[in-house]
Amino acid sequence: MKKKPVVVFLCTHNSCRSQMAEAIAKMKYYNLIESYSAGTELKDRVNQDAQRIIKDKYGYDMEKEGHKNKTIFDVPKPDVAIFMGCDIACPAVPYEYSEDWGLDDPTGLGDEMFLRTIAIIEEKMSELIKKLSINKG
Repeated sequence: MKKKPVVVFLCTHNSCRSQMAEAIAKMKYYNLIESYSAGTELKDRVNQDAQRIIKDKYGYDMEKEGHKNKTIFDVPKPDVAIFMGCDIACPAVPYEYSEDWGLDDPTGLGDEMFLRTIAIIEEKMSELIKKLSINKG
């Protein structure tokens, strides 16, 4: 059996975009990739709006599933590094493949912006799975 690639979603604070991406990956692609999120300058906790909206949209409880702020040193070395759009402070990590998704931080911009960000994450993640030539079934 082929090893699942380790995909790490990276953002400076590991509190919002990267956490939502990790949650979506764990829900939709758990059988295809091993997913984590990480950052460099961690916040006190995961963004409460991100947690609420992911729970409302998918019924996935990020807090119950153990989502915590993590540094790049707290997760396995990635095969794939996805930079969420954190500009100059993105963490530096070794990887085999990377993408910068260039997402704006929806923090403080209302639920509609969170939902737009989630839609972009879902689209980009689907494209990533295709690029990695990972087939369901």
